[in-house]
Amino acid sequence: MRTLLSILAIGVEVTMVLTLVGLSYGMIEESARRTRGVGADVIIRPPFSSALSLSGAPMPAALLKFFADVPHVRDATGTVVETIVFPETMTGVNLEEFSAMSGGLRYLKGGPFQGPDDVIVDEYYARQKNLKVGDTVNLKNRDWKVCGIVEPGKLSRVFVQLDVLQNITGNTGKLSQIYLKLDDPQHLDAVVTDLRGRLKEYQIYSTEELVSLLSINSLPGLKAFIAVIIGLAIVIGFLVVFLTMYTAVLERTREIGILKSLGASPGYVLSILMRETAILAIAGSIFGIILSFGTRWLIMTLVPASLQQQIVPEWWPITTVIALTGALLGTLYPGWKAAKQDAIEALAYD
Repeated sequence: MRTLLSILAIGVEVTMVLTLVGLSYGMIEESARRTRGVGADVIIRPPFSSALSLSGAPMPAALLKFFADVPHVRDATGTVVETIVFPETMTGVNLEEFSAMSGGLRYLKGGPFQGPDDVIVDEYYARQKNLKVGDTVNLKNRDWKVCGIVEPGKLSRVFVQLDVLQNITGNTGKLSQIYLKLDDPQHLDAVVTDLRGRLKEYQIYSTEELVSLLSINSLPGLKAFIAVIIGLAIVIGFLVVFLTMYTAVLERTREIGILKSLGASPGYVLSILMRETAILAIAGSIFGIILSFGTRWLIMTLVPASLQQQIVPEWWPITTVIALTGALLGTLYPGWKAAKQDAIEALAYD
């Protein structure tokens, strides 16, 4: 039972790391997928905005006319983004302009906006909130009627009419983000360079350039957070295995005495405990990897609109090494204690 509980504890340790890493990769990949789904070539963001988050509307909507007159710009549209409950947001769009740029939303049920209180949600949001067409949902202290449910992967999970969201948030005539579609992607570098020279205070990216910023390596805060969780995982593994092996050494005092009386060296006794620890760590790691599939299923079943978890196989050996390191560290003192036991005293142990 103690061995099974140790494997379970190590498995939970591994699952904790894999789930956190999977959530990080999943949320970033989902954000990148929705950014690409807009179909824009160039994205203009406000000064000092974050690569992962955007809320509020500090840019004047008059910029749309300016961008529409830029050579090689075929379409220009803007959005307003407002946080519902972090990390959920709602996005105000001009549906006609957005459809021209992205190819349009694919409706699974219902259809486009019919009135100012209509809201379109994607499949994940509808599943998480148990919504269907015709239902009423309260967002930003206002009741909205679900008029359509669409496939996920384009811009947002919740869409409302642009002018309506501008008015209720006090952002009339302002935008959070602007998207540009060019007549020929070959002009992309020239257009981006030209715009950066003319609008130095704004953040201007090609879509792929912005997507490349959505990574763990480019977000030092996220890397530090993962490092802290890994450190905690090692401590957990150390404590669990330390307790397990310390208890095992006490229970096997007489057996260890017999081994030493038969000529077993301290190194041999220590190697027995280390091998047992390695088996516990590897078994726990395999169990933890299996559990990570379970956490992904739970997340995708219960909160697919708020969280996305990926299975990241390249982290499986990393988490195994983490579990093994913590486990071996936890075995050092009990192993040293067992190796140093006097054979006569061990045999006399009651």
